[in-house]
Amino acid sequence: MDDLNAVATLLAKPEPSTEAITRSRGRLQERVTRGRARRRRGWLLPVLGTAVAAAAAVAVILTSVAPPAAAPVSGRDVLLMAAASAERVPQGTGTYWHVTRTWQTPDGPHVQESWTTRDGHRWSRNESNAPPGAVVEDPAPFRLMGAEIGWEELEGLPSDPEELKERIAGLPQNDSAMMPADRQGELVSPLITLITELPTPARVRSAAFAALASTPAVKNAGPVEGGQELLIPLSGSLEIRMVVDPEAARVARANMLLTAEGGSAMSNSYISVTTEWTDELPR
Repeated sequence: MDDLNAVATLLAKPEPSTEAITRSRGRLQERVTRGRARRRRGWLLPVLGTAVAAAAAVAVILTSVAPPAAAPVSGRDVLLMAAASAERVPQGTGTYWHVTRTWQTPDGPHVQESWTTRDGHRWSRNESNAPPGAVVEDPAPFRLMGAEIGWEELEGLPSDPEELKERIAGLPQNDSAMMPADRQGELVSPLITLITELPTPARVRSAAFAALASTPAVKNAGPVEGGQELLIPLSGSLEIRMVVDPEAARVARANMLLTAEGGSAMSNSYISVTTEWTDELPR
Protein backbone atom coordinates (compact mmCIF):
# COMPACT_ATOMS: atom_id res chain seq x y z
CA MET A 1 0.00 0.00 0.00
CA ASP A 2 1.49 3.36 -0.98
CA ASP A 3 1.58 6.42 1.27
CA LEU A 4 -1.53 8.02 -0.19
CA ASN A 5 -3.60 4.89 0.39
CA ALA A 6 -2.14 4.57 3.88
CA VAL A 7 -3.13 8.14 4.70
CA ALA A 8 -6.57 7.67 3.19
CA THR A 9 -7.11 4.53 5.23
CA LEU A 10 -5.94 6.24 8.40
CA LEU A 11 -8.14 9.27 7.82
CA ALA A 12 -11.22 7.14 7.13
CA LYS A 13 -11.70 6.49 10.84
CA PRO A 14 -14.81 8.33 12.12
CA GLU A 15 -13.20 9.51 15.35
CA PRO A 16 -9.49 10.21 14.76
CA SER A 17 -7.27 9.97 17.80
CA THR A 18 -4.52 12.48 18.55
CA GLU A 19 -1.94 9.84 17.56
CA ALA A 20 -3.71 9.22 14.26
CA ILE A 21 -3.93 12.93 13.53
CA THR A 22 -0.21 13.35 14.19
CA ARG A 23 0.74 10.36 12.02
CA SER A 24 -1.49 11.61 9.22
CA ARG A 25 0.06 15.03 9.31
CA GLY A 26 3.58 13.56 9.35
CA ARG A 27 2.91 11.37 6.33
CA LEU A 28 1.43 14.27 4.39
CA GLN A 29 4.51 16.36 5.13
CA GLU A 30 6.76 13.41 4.19
CA ARG A 31 5.00 13.14 0.86
CA VAL A 32 5.65 16.81 0.11
CA THR A 33 9.31 16.45 1.19
CA ARG A 34 9.86 13.44 -1.08
CA GLY A 35 8.40 15.36 -4.01
CA ARG A 36 10.84 18.20 -3.39
CA ALA A 37 13.75 15.77 -3.09
CA ARG A 38 12.89 14.16 -6.43
CA ARG A 39 12.91 17.54 -8.11
CA ARG A 40 16.32 18.41 -6.63
CA ARG A 41 17.86 15.07 -7.59
CA GLY A 42 16.87 15.62 -11.22
CA TRP A 43 19.54 18.31 -11.46
CA LEU A 44 22.38 16.62 -9.49
CA LEU A 45 23.99 14.77 -12.40
CA PRO A 46 27.69 13.93 -12.75
CA VAL A 47 29.66 15.78 -15.44
CA LEU A 48 30.18 13.29 -18.28
CA GLY A 49 33.01 13.65 -20.79
CA THR A 50 31.47 12.37 -24.01
CA ALA A 51 28.76 13.67 -26.28
CA VAL A 52 26.81 10.44 -25.87
CA ALA A 53 26.88 10.71 -22.10
CA ALA A 54 25.85 14.36 -22.31
CA ALA A 55 22.90 13.46 -24.51
CA ALA A 56 21.90 10.77 -22.03
CA ALA A 57 22.14 13.29 -19.20
CA VAL A 58 19.82 15.68 -21.06
CA ALA A 59 17.31 12.85 -21.50
CA VAL A 60 17.48 12.06 -17.78
CA ILE A 61 16.97 15.72 -16.88
CA LEU A 62 13.96 16.03 -19.17
CA THR A 63 12.31 13.05 -17.54
CA SER A 64 13.36 13.93 -13.97
CA VAL A 65 12.17 17.51 -13.77
CA ALA A 66 8.53 16.47 -14.22
CA PRO A 67 7.72 14.11 -11.36
CA PRO A 68 4.18 12.81 -11.01
CA ALA A 69 1.90 15.45 -9.52
CA ALA A 70 1.10 14.90 -5.87
CA ALA A 71 -2.53 14.16 -5.08
CA PRO A 72 -4.36 17.24 -3.73
CA VAL A 73 -4.80 17.47 0.00
CA SER A 74 -8.45 17.09 0.96
CA GLY A 75 -10.37 19.49 3.16
CA ARG A 76 -10.50 16.83 5.85
CA ASP A 77 -6.71 16.43 5.68
CA VAL A 78 -6.21 20.18 6.11
CA LEU A 79 -8.41 20.26 9.22
CA LEU A 80 -6.72 17.19 10.74
CA MET A 81 -3.30 18.77 10.14
CA ALA A 82 -4.56 21.93 11.88
CA ALA A 83 -5.83 19.77 14.76
CA ALA A 84 -2.35 18.28 15.21
CA SER A 85 -0.71 21.72 15.03
CA ALA A 86 -3.16 23.26 17.51
CA GLU A 87 -1.76 21.15 20.35
CA ARG A 88 1.76 22.55 19.92
CA VAL A 89 1.11 26.19 18.93
CA PRO A 90 1.93 28.43 21.94
CA GLN A 91 -1.10 30.06 23.50
CA GLY A 92 0.73 33.19 24.59
CA THR A 93 0.24 35.12 27.80
CA GLY A 94 -1.11 38.51 28.76
CA THR A 95 -3.75 40.46 30.60
CA TYR A 96 -6.14 41.04 27.71
CA TRP A 97 -7.60 38.74 25.06
CA HIS A 98 -7.36 41.01 22.02
CA VAL A 99 -9.55 40.32 18.97
CA THR A 100 -9.26 42.29 15.72
CA ARG A 101 -11.74 41.93 12.87
CA THR A 102 -11.18 43.53 9.47
CA TRP A 103 -13.39 43.57 6.39
CA GLN A 104 -13.94 45.70 3.31
CA THR A 105 -16.77 48.20 2.99
CA PRO A 106 -17.62 50.61 0.15
CA ASP A 107 -15.71 53.26 2.11
CA GLY A 108 -12.62 51.09 2.63
CA PRO A 109 -11.49 48.64 5.32
CA HIS A 110 -13.46 48.56 8.58
CA VAL A 111 -11.74 47.42 11.78
CA GLN A 112 -13.34 46.32 15.05
CA GLU A 113 -11.37 45.48 18.19
CA SER A 114 -12.09 44.16 21.67
CA TRP A 115 -10.01 43.57 24.80
CA THR A 116 -11.27 41.23 27.54
CA THR A 117 -9.72 40.36 30.90
CA ARG A 118 -10.14 37.02 32.64
CA ASP A 119 -12.46 38.58 35.22
CA GLY A 120 -14.86 39.71 32.51
CA HIS A 121 -13.93 43.37 32.00
CA ARG A 122 -14.18 44.29 28.32
CA TRP A 123 -13.46 47.25 26.09
CA SER A 124 -14.22 47.62 22.39
CA ARG A 125 -13.66 49.95 19.47
CA ASN A 126 -15.89 50.55 16.43
CA GLU A 127 -18.54 48.10 17.55
CA SER A 128 -22.26 48.93 17.46
CA ASN A 129 -23.67 52.01 19.23
CA ALA A 130 -20.27 53.55 20.03
CA PRO A 131 -18.54 56.71 18.73
CA PRO A 132 -16.28 55.83 15.76
CA GLY A 133 -12.68 55.26 16.80
CA ALA A 134 -13.33 55.56 20.53
CA VAL A 135 -12.45 52.79 23.00
CA VAL A 136 -15.45 52.24 25.27
CA GLU A 137 -16.26 49.92 28.13
CA ASP A 138 -18.40 47.11 26.81
CA PRO A 139 -19.28 44.38 29.33
CA ALA A 140 -20.55 41.93 26.71
CA PRO A 141 -19.66 38.35 27.76
CA PHE A 142 -18.28 35.62 25.56
CA ARG A 143 -21.11 33.72 23.90
CA LEU A 144 -21.59 30.52 21.94
CA MET A 145 -24.81 30.13 19.91
CA GLY A 146 -26.27 32.99 21.93
CA ALA A 147 -25.53 31.47 25.33
CA GLU A 148 -23.05 33.11 27.68
CA ILE A 149 -19.89 31.05 28.22
CA GLY A 150 -17.27 31.97 30.81
CA TRP A 151 -13.58 31.28 31.18
CA GLU A 152 -14.08 28.24 33.41
CA GLU A 153 -16.58 26.72 30.97
CA LEU A 154 -14.16 27.20 28.06
CA GLU A 155 -11.37 25.59 30.07
CA GLY A 156 -13.64 22.66 30.93
CA LEU A 157 -14.74 21.81 27.39
CA PRO A 158 -13.80 18.24 26.30
CA SER A 159 -10.71 17.53 24.22
CA ASP A 160 -12.39 14.62 22.40
CA PRO A 161 -14.11 15.73 19.14
CA GLU A 162 -17.32 13.75 19.65
CA GLU A 163 -17.61 14.68 23.31
CA LEU A 164 -17.02 18.33 22.39
CA LYS A 165 -19.92 18.29 19.94
CA GLU A 166 -22.15 16.64 22.54
CA ARG A 167 -21.21 19.28 25.14
CA ILE A 168 -21.90 22.13 22.70
CA ALA A 169 -25.26 20.61 21.77
CA GLY A 170 -26.16 20.50 25.47
CA LEU A 171 -25.34 24.16 26.20
CA PRO A 172 -28.20 26.65 26.73
CA GLN A 173 -29.09 28.04 23.32
CA ASN A 174 -30.74 31.15 21.94
CA ASP A 175 -32.58 30.18 18.78
CA SER A 176 -32.66 33.77 17.50
CA ALA A 177 -28.83 33.87 17.60
CA MET A 178 -28.34 30.54 15.81
CA MET A 179 -27.96 29.77 12.13
CA PRO A 180 -30.55 27.36 10.67
CA ALA A 181 -27.84 24.70 10.31
CA ASP A 182 -27.01 25.04 14.03
CA ARG A 183 -30.65 24.54 14.99
CA GLN A 184 -30.65 21.36 12.89
CA GLY A 185 -27.66 20.01 14.79
CA GLU A 186 -24.81 20.63 12.33
CA LEU A 187 -22.90 22.78 14.89
CA VAL A 188 -20.41 24.07 12.30
CA SER A 189 -20.83 27.69 13.39
CA PRO A 190 -19.95 27.21 17.10
CA LEU A 191 -16.97 24.99 16.22
CA ILE A 192 -15.61 27.76 13.97
CA THR A 193 -16.23 30.29 16.74
CA LEU A 194 -14.09 28.19 19.12
CA ILE A 195 -11.13 28.29 16.73
CA THR A 196 -11.42 31.91 15.61
CA GLU A 197 -12.56 34.37 18.29
CA LEU A 198 -12.73 32.74 21.71
CA PRO A 199 -9.71 32.17 24.04
CA THR A 200 -10.11 28.42 23.68
CA PRO A 201 -7.46 26.14 25.28
CA ALA A 202 -5.10 24.39 22.86
CA ARG A 203 -6.50 20.89 23.45
CA VAL A 204 -10.08 22.13 22.84
CA ARG A 205 -9.02 23.99 19.68
CA SER A 206 -7.50 20.73 18.46
CA ALA A 207 -10.76 18.90 19.15
CA ALA A 208 -12.77 21.60 17.35
CA PHE A 209 -10.60 21.28 14.21
CA ALA A 210 -10.94 17.48 14.33
CA ALA A 211 -14.71 17.75 14.80
CA LEU A 212 -14.95 20.04 11.77
CA ALA A 213 -12.98 17.44 9.79
CA SER A 214 -15.90 15.05 10.20
CA THR A 215 -18.31 17.54 8.60
CA PRO A 216 -19.81 15.94 5.47
CA ALA A 217 -18.75 17.32 2.08
CA VAL A 218 -16.04 19.69 3.34
CA LYS A 219 -13.89 20.54 0.32
CA ASN A 220 -10.47 22.06 -0.28
CA ALA A 221 -10.63 24.66 -3.08
CA GLY A 222 -6.84 24.90 -3.10
CA PRO A 223 -4.03 27.12 -1.83
CA VAL A 224 -4.61 30.86 -1.50
CA GLU A 225 -2.86 33.65 0.33
CA GLY A 226 -2.72 32.68 4.00
CA GLY A 227 -3.46 28.97 3.67
CA GLN A 228 -5.96 26.58 2.08
CA GLU A 229 -9.46 27.71 1.12
CA LEU A 230 -12.08 25.33 2.50
CA LEU A 231 -15.75 25.16 1.49
CA ILE A 232 -18.33 23.78 3.93
CA PRO A 233 -21.86 23.44 2.51
CA LEU A 234 -24.69 23.87 4.98
CA SER A 235 -28.34 22.94 4.75
CA GLY A 236 -30.10 24.97 2.09
CA SER A 237 -27.93 27.05 -0.23
CA LEU A 238 -25.55 28.44 2.43
CA GLU A 239 -21.84 27.71 2.18
CA ILE A 240 -19.14 28.66 4.66
CA ARG A 241 -15.84 29.68 3.09
CA MET A 242 -12.73 29.97 5.22
CA VAL A 243 -8.98 30.09 4.74
CA VAL A 244 -7.12 27.76 7.12
CA ASP A 245 -3.38 27.80 7.80
CA PRO A 246 -2.85 24.19 8.99
CA GLU A 247 0.69 24.78 10.27
CA ALA A 248 -0.35 27.71 12.48
CA ALA A 249 -3.74 26.10 13.33
CA ARG A 250 -5.37 29.39 12.40
CA VAL A 251 -8.40 30.53 10.44
CA ALA A 252 -7.05 33.53 8.56
CA ARG A 253 -10.43 34.70 7.28
CA ALA A 254 -13.98 33.47 6.77
CA ASN A 255 -17.26 34.67 5.31
CA MET A 256 -19.02 34.67 8.68
CA LEU A 257 -19.03 37.07 11.60
CA LEU A 258 -19.73 36.46 15.29
CA THR A 259 -22.58 38.77 16.32
CA ALA A 260 -22.96 40.63 19.60
CA GLU A 261 -25.65 38.12 20.61
CA GLY A 262 -23.19 35.26 20.20
CA GLY A 263 -24.61 33.97 16.95
CA SER A 264 -23.10 33.97 13.48
CA ALA A 265 -23.99 36.06 10.44
CA MET A 266 -22.96 35.26 6.87
CA SER A 267 -21.07 37.87 4.87
CA ASN A 268 -20.73 38.44 1.13
CA SER A 269 -17.00 39.01 1.60
CA TYR A 270 -14.20 37.63 3.72
CA ILE A 271 -13.67 38.86 7.29
CA SER A 272 -10.14 38.58 8.69
CA VAL A 273 -9.81 37.78 12.40
CA THR A 274 -6.62 37.92 14.47
CA THR A 275 -6.37 37.11 18.16
CA GLU A 276 -3.64 37.40 20.77
CA TRP A 277 -2.95 37.72 24.46
CA THR A 278 -1.46 41.13 25.23
CA ASP A 279 -0.51 43.36 28.14
CA GLU A 280 -1.02 46.49 26.09
CA LEU A 281 -3.87 48.59 27.43
CA PRO A 282 -6.73 49.51 25.09
CA ARG A 283 -6.30 52.99 23.67
